[in-house]
Amino acid sequence: MLSEVDGVLVAAHELKGPLSLIRQLAFSLEYTDSKEERKKIEEQMIDVSSRALKQVNDLTRISRIENGLFDIEPVAVRSVCDEVTAELRDLFRANHKNLRIDYRNRSRLVVGNRDLLHSVVYNFCINALHYSDEETASFLTIYDRHENVRLEVRDFGPALPMDVWRALKQGWLEQPTSIAMRPGSSGLGLYIASKFSKAMNAPVGAVRHRDGTSFYIELPASKQVSLFQ
Repeated sequence: MLSEVDGVLVAAHELKGPLSLIRQLAFSLEYTDSKEERKKIEEQMIDVSSRALKQVNDLTRISRIENGLFDIEPVAVRSVCDEVTAELRDLFRANHKNLRIDYRNRSRLVVGNRDLLHSVVYNFCINALHYSDEETASFLTIYDRHENVRLEVRDFGPALPMDVWRALKQGWLEQPTSIAMRPGSSGLGLYIASKFSKAMNAPVGAVRHRDGTSFYIELPASKQVSLFQ
């Protein structure tokens, strides 16, 4: 796996991308006379900057995790997924992508942290954004597995490299890592998801398919009665 310095370089490279795009959009905004086109560019700038800021905020959360500053409590898992998909709906539509949702779980509450779980699912879905279209939609599925609930995001992109798959299988990613075989895929996003999963003592992993990859997190079902049932 990568050294700590390599991990920092991967993170810096990924954060450089949206900053460069915002700069490019700002230049194009200066030479655009159409009100509709200006509005479209402004919306793009807001969207890109919001996603970049979200990654920065997630990175700052990692230090707080190490100090144990996040509570573990019952979380309404479907509600979290509804929030993430609502947040990403316009982004998927704007890129002509499709994300389908399949709720099969009977256990409505899991033991975890709502904010951390939101970021895990968000990062899985952002990865899947690059590998879906109208014919091959990505899938967000929630289902019961023994005493746990698994949240799984399935895409139809290139195969996940074996070293990343092994690292996830062994537990968690220790550093941000580039994923050359999956262009557009966020190694930083997987690292963040991995760290947040570890903070919740929730196994995270990936399943390699012939035609894509499923990333998942598995949390224990809560025995508390859900107000959402």
